[in-house]
Amino acid sequence: MSDSKNLESQRREENGVVYYDRGTLEGRNGRRYDRYAVHTHFVEVGEDPNELIRRYVLPISKPGDVVSITAKVMAMCTRNVKTMEEMKLGFFAKFMARFAGINSTGVGMHEPYKLQLVIDMCGLPRVLLAAAVSAVTRPFGIKGLFYKICGKGVGGIDGFYFRSSFERYKTLALINPDNPVELCNAMTKATGIPTVIMDANDIDQNQLGKCDTFPLTDDEIQDAMRDNPSGQGDELTPIILIRPLA
Repeated sequence: MSDSKNLESQRREENGVVYYDRGTLEGRNGRRYDRYAVHTHFVEVGEDPNELIRRYVLPISKPGDVVSITAKVMAMCTRNVKTMEEMKLGFFAKFMARFAGINSTGVGMHEPYKLQLVIDMCGLPRVLLAAAVSAVTRPFGIKGLFYKICGKGVGGIDGFYFRSSFERYKTLALINPDNPVELCNAMTKATGIPTVIMDANDIDQNQLGKCDTFPLTDDEIQDAMRDNPSGQGDELTPIILIRPLA
C-alpha cells in the first residue's frame, strides 16, 4: 500500500478535528497504547501552544489521555529560532561543512548555516575540537561524538535544510527550548491534559521534558512513541494524543 493510501486509511475526523489513527502498540511491560496523530495548521513563530491544545486536542480527548508535542513546534511557539538573515556565515563554517557527514536523520553539519549556528552557540575552539575528535574516531565506527562534545543541545537543532518539505524551514533554524519541564507544567495547568515534549525522528525518540504529573514513566513514553507516530514528512501532525489502554 502506498504512503498516501495508507495515510488516507488512517484518517479520522471528530468534532471538526482531523487526526490519523497510528494504531496500537504494546510496551515492554505489557501496557498498550492507542496513538492519534493530530493534524494542525503550519505553526508559525510566536503562536500560543495552549491554544493549539485547546483547538486540536481537547475536542477529541478523553479522561486519561496524554499529549506529546514536538520540540520543533515548541521552538516556534517560544521564538527559539534563528533566520539566515540574522547570521553571518564565516570562513570556518563554509570550510568545515564540506567535510561533514550527513547524520542518521539526513540533516547534518554539511549545511554551512547550521554549522555556523553551532559555532555561535558553542564557540569556535569547542567546535574545532569536536570536529577533530569526530574525524579521528569515525573510521572506527564511533558516531555522535561531535554532538556530545559540543553539548548545549546542538543535536536538537533543526532547519536550515534545503530539502525540507516546508519552504519556511529552508531559511529558519529551530533550537530546542531549554526549559521543557516548565513549559510542560504550564501547558498542563492551562489545558488540563498532561504534556511531554519530544524531539523524535525515525531513528531516535528523545524526551526533552514532561510535566510533573505525567502518568507514564519514561520507559512507557518511549514504548508509546517508538515508531515516531508524528512522521517525518509534510503531514502537519506535530501533536500525538496517547491513549493508554486498560
